[in-house]
Amino acid sequence: MKAFVEFLGSLLLAAAVVGSGIMAEQLAGGNQAVALLGNTAATVTILGVLIVTFAPISGAHFNPAVTLVALAQKKINANQAGLYLVAQVAGCCAGAVLAHAMFELPLVQSSQHERTGMGQWIAELVATAGLILVAFTSPSAKEAAWRVPAWIAGAYWFTASTSFANPAITVGRSLSDSFSGIRPADVPGFIIAEFAGAALGLVLLRVLAFQKAPAS
Repeated sequence: MKAFVEFLGSLLLAAAVVGSGIMAEQLAGGNQAVALLGNTAATVTILGVLIVTFAPISGAHFNPAVTLVALAQKKINANQAGLYLVAQVAGCCAGAVLAHAMFELPLVQSSQHERTGMGQWIAELVATAGLILVAFTSPSAKEAAWRVPAWIAGAYWFTASTSFANPAITVGRSLSDSFSGIRPADVPGFIIAEFAGAALGLVLLRVLAFQKAPAS
């Protein structure tokens, strides 16, 4: 059941990202800032709802970077992590297909949206490290349900990559030649940067843990 919830949550998240990108592009009349604003708003509101809904069951990871940090912190075991990773990637790919179906577009596409270069990779490292830090310092699912979307909303706008911060959704978005897509050739660079960001986030979590003041 936990892996199924991760699949379902990842599917809905990817459908929200891709579907809102398609809708925003159709309605914005070529205004990229307006399109990005619409894409941001839909993504972060859906993410908050998904965290509140599914956190009591699976922890609401929806992201291999989050799952691997949880594994490193011994919050889940290796078997569970493996199931989560498969479910997340499959869910994000299915979510992109679902978004295309809703807009009557070809179900599987090869994105032509170029996203590469050092600035993009640094942006993904920063976005993912921040996500890990925010997610794992949230004291409850209710807190995470606004903190994580708030980070993602801000990072959509202050990072050059518009904050994918999720290897599974990076793969899913490569299947969509739309506003939110990414060229398949650019996927490896993003995923490497995201996992590097996850590792940096884990280091920061451990550093902060040592800085906690002793209980009085």
